[in-house]
Amino acid sequence: MKLGVVGLPNVGKSTLFNAITHAGAESANYPFCTIEPNVGIVDVPDERLDKLAALYNSKKITHTFLKFVDIAGLVKGASKGEGLGNKFLSHIREVDAIVHVVRCFEDSNITHVEQSVDPVRDMEIINLELILADLESVTKYLDKAKNMQKTGDKKYKIEAEILQRLLSALEQGLPVRSVELDEEEKAYVDGLFLITDKPVIYAANIAESDLATDEDSLPLVAKLKEQAAKENAEVLVICAKVEEDLSMMEDDDRAIFYEEFGIKESGLNRLVKKCYTLLGLISYLTAGEPETRAWTIANGTKAPLAAGKIHSDFEKGFIRAEVVPYEVLLECGNYNNAKAEGKVRSEGKDYVMKDGDVVLFRFNV
Repeated sequence: MKLGVVGLPNVGKSTLFNAITHAGAESANYPFCTIEPNVGIVDVPDERLDKLAALYNSKKITHTFLKFVDIAGLVKGASKGEGLGNKFLSHIREVDAIVHVVRCFEDSNITHVEQSVDPVRDMEIINLELILADLESVTKYLDKAKNMQKTGDKKYKIEAEILQRLLSALEQGLPVRSVELDEEEKAYVDGLFLITDKPVIYAANIAESDLATDEDSLPLVAKLKEQAAKENAEVLVICAKVEEDLSMMEDDDRAIFYEEFGIKESGLNRLVKKCYTLLGLISYLTAGEPETRAWTIANGTKAPLAAGKIHSDFEKGFIRAEVVPYEVLLECGNYNNAKAEGKVRSEGKDYVMKDGDVVLFRFNV
């Protein structure tokens, strides 16, 4: 899964991406670790893996991960190809969700491209370009659907009605994701690959001096949250400079910093977890002496498809899934105890996987 990091110049986007990249460099050795400089791979933090690994004396722990893509080049007029507009729009179409960095701090030493700090204006500059790009696409789709209605096929009438609703929202300056759709309508709109249909999380970049302040009492953050709520988007408050510094510290130094400032979890970890949830993803777990591992699946995935994440043979020859919830397994002490106490369930092909399921798949090929 890929998340695009966007933002105007001097809002902290590059600083946050540097933190992501450094964190990724310190992660486990991925088999494809040679990546482009504008892509960062970061583990999804999961405290359950350490406890499971201790239970099984695992030699290796493998987290699931997300890719962050640094998307640069936005200027006013990007939707019409100004500056690097066409490149920007093509890159953002390729990501699954957007992390939109917005500056929420004053600093006379850091100039702002718009000469003043206004988080709502800044988010609207980028959003307007994305809306204009979608407006052009939806208008074309709508014209085609109207023309196809002449064939008498009722589906084109339905499509035209949906597209008209999208067009109305976009003309009002609202993103596609703000339009309420039922499951069938959502499936159709997903197939259009519209930019403003992508889920968004706004990263409110605050000053280091504001870290100890209640975020709801910060006026610029409050303005951003109010605007984000109108488009069903979330806001996560983060200090990009501190995250960059933390990402370059040794583990011992980082632990001292956390203790000194009373930090329980880094902002970067919170961002990664939030993005994982934003994408509608969950993790199931496998454990044994060789390896304890988290596997990423979409929420609502059935057992055979989940098994296929490990190997296609697991899905083809699926027999059953032996499942025990993570919390139950810890309470029982080990897998054998859980099985003896009747806590391990045997689930078939229609079982919908749950986050934190510890699974042993049975298959035959």
